[in-house]
Amino acid sequence: MKKILALTLALCMALALSVTAFAAEIDDDGGSGSTPVYLSSTQDGTIGGTPAPTAMSVTIPTSLPMAVSQTGDVTTATDCKLVNNSYGAVRVKSVTITAQNGWKLTAFGNKTTLASEKVDSNKLGFALTLGGGAQVATDTSDASTQTLIAAPVTGCYMSGVGNSGANSIAVRYSAIVTPLSTAATNANIASVVFVVEWDT
Repeated sequence: MKKILALTLALCMALALSVTAFAAEIDDDGGSGSTPVYLSSTQDGTIGGTPAPTAMSVTIPTSLPMAVSQTGDVTTATDCKLVNNSYGAVRVKSVTITAQNGWKLTAFGNKTTLASEKVDSNKLGFALTLGGGAQVATDTSDASTQTLIAAPVTGCYMSGVGNSGANSIAVRYSAIVTPLSTAATNANIASVVFVVEWDT
């Protein structure tokens, strides 16, 4: 009895894991039948696998470094970029900047616009360009957080990883800062948040 029960259970498990193809009968010459095609997205790509959406994987810069000279000229990195490692296309949904550690945001422009500011007033004007898009910049509002990009625009789009010519976009940025009375080394004066979504 135990052997029969074990055989029955094994047969049930085998049938549960198998894929059954049902057939529709066509009885007339030239007759037709309609067959639906069903899609299931799964973690391992097998029929009957664990349901899961396509995995998203986008690399963003770990920092946006810059250096200011004794005469107020700001130099920034030239090799920053966003890279889409996902199978599907993505886009940058929004970008915001928040001042940190006592710094304040001010309008971006020529460094001479800050010439009348007091030393150590800790003001940062920031501008950003994604891909081939237009430059966006901070304004004169007193908000500690400013939205640079509120919705996807030209320059925010990246193809999937299979398209090596379009699955990354350059991140170009510029800044002006007020004078400093003491030397600074790797001071965290702001943070930029990139929100990325599927390009649907």
